[in-house]
Amino acid sequence: MLKLHFAPNSRAGRVLWLLEELGLPYELNNMAFHPKDLKSDEHRARHPLGRVPVLEDDGVQIWESGAIIDYILERHKNGGLKPNSDSDNFAKYLQWFHYCEGMVMPSMNTIVVHTIILPEERRDETVLGQAQRLLTRALEPVNEALEGKDYLIGDFSGADFMLGHSCFMSNNLGCVSDEMTNIKAYVQRISERPAFIKAIQTK
Repeated sequence: MLKLHFAPNSRAGRVLWLLEELGLPYELNNMAFHPKDLKSDEHRARHPLGRVPVLEDDGVQIWESGAIIDYILERHKNGGLKPNSDSDNFAKYLQWFHYCEGMVMPSMNTIVVHTIILPEERRDETVLGQAQRLLTRALEPVNEALEGKDYLIGDFSGADFMLGHSCFMSNNLGCVSDEMTNIKAYVQRISERPAFIKAIQTK
């Protein structure tokens, strides 16, 4: 059985959402998003940096949320929820799947550090403001790509677990402007999916 090492309000939510969406049986090791759990010797044996998610599957241990999602889709969905390499949508799928970590999450990480993780006396409003502007700018091409589409490449796909989850979090952080009506509607569609609701509410 699949085992997911998970902490709430983290990238592990993407993987939990996928497991729920596919109806796969899994065991959840629900940890606190705190050094006492994540930096423990036990968890560092799973992930050298003490982070989540980590997936275990019949002797396989893998970390990095994008790699885990790709692994699950290939190993447990026979490549489903991703277009074939000869599809017209294949390049777009790869682009949006990886755009998340390449362009969106670096700024989001900075925002989280300077609004949640650091004590107030160590937060930098200049750094925070720059990160917020960069995140909003990075979301503009996403808003354009969603014009006339329910999901990133049209059909629901693995790219939505990556970038859709990040759009949801960006919206919660106030970095999706009211003018980005396509992302607002996209986040609403995602938020109504039962599997997403379960994943995001797991504490």
